[in-house]
Amino acid sequence: MADSTVRIDGNTLRLPGGVAVRFVRTLRLPETGTYPLPPGLGEFPVRRVADFPDTVPEEWRARGGVMLPVYLREAMWLSFAGTAEPAALQVGVGKVCAVSGKPWSDRLSRNPQNYVVLPRQPWLDGINSGKGTVRQFVAVPLGLGATVEGQVTGEEVWGGVQLQSFPLGERELARWREAERRRSERTRTTALPTGGYGMPAMPMMSAQAAPAPGAPPAPGPRAAAAMGLGVGGSMRQEVYEDDRPLKAWAEEPAGRVFVHLVTPPEWRRITGEAPPPSPVDRAAYTRAGLPWFDYYDQDAEDLTPADTLEAVKPVGDWLGDDHEPWQQPTPDQVRPLKDAQGRPVEDGDW
Repeated sequence: MADSTVRIDGNTLRLPGGVAVRFVRTLRLPETGTYPLPPGLGEFPVRRVADFPDTVPEEWRARGGVMLPVYLREAMWLSFAGTAEPAALQVGVGKVCAVSGKPWSDRLSRNPQNYVVLPRQPWLDGINSGKGTVRQFVAVPLGLGATVEGQVTGEEVWGGVQLQSFPLGERELARWREAERRRSERTRTTALPTGGYGMPAMPMMSAQAAPAPGAPPAPGPRAAAAMGLGVGGSMRQEVYEDDRPLKAWAEEPAGRVFVHLVTPPEWRRITGEAPPPSPVDRAAYTRAGLPWFDYYDQDAEDLTPADTLEAVKPVGDWLGDDHEPWQQPTPDQVRPLKDAQGRPVEDGDW
């Protein structure tokens, strides 16, 4: 029987089949206009829910998985760098597919496509909401109706992020490995890291928070302020269409994980650790001259946006304007990319 274990390696989630997922802090965009890809500001720390049975809410223990701390209206993107072999990865936001806008499913679908194809899709910054664009993932509390889940389904029950991976079928995987072996023999070259979009642009913000001295987790579980993902500004990013037939993929998922989003005060209470520093403001980031990115793959086809996701409104419609000033990046700050072992994470009921 195939291993369905999900593990944490540092702050990287490793799903069966070689899938690697990191949650990256980033700059939140204005909710009007379309922008290049904002850079990474360091990784979110990730912890197993099972390691804190006395302080996490009971429903979290039932769902298993992992948790990470996120500030109100903080933006994030998902990096898939380090994924070893082809995989179809489903990404849910409150159990709504971030690619198709359809309800969460245990099966892959092509009409509409309800997954991203790794490693061709190097990252995902938001929901598939427009031709060649996505709307940025932004954290908001449940109960306001501002989440993607609330707007698409009319209720907010799950929150968080859900991941589920499907490897290639055995024959397809064997063919792919043989083709990779032959390609490697032909090239005999080693790619050097470029420090591109997936690299933290501000190292001082990427350090893992250490436990606060003299601040052990408070005894006893309690209901935590539940968080989910809404949407923010629009950016230029394609969600790529699968160029393999659906039958190339395994029929059953190899592994899945529920990612709980927790407020920084609750993170400190549950884990005893200090949360990451609050996000840097927009103007300071741009004044520092740090880079933005444009990514284009001329050989890939962009998926048609889902009607349900095109209609999702930004979080500012619920929370109001935060009045944070915006400073446009200069043209020379935008960089073109490409063509232009830990312990197992416990799954639960969700």
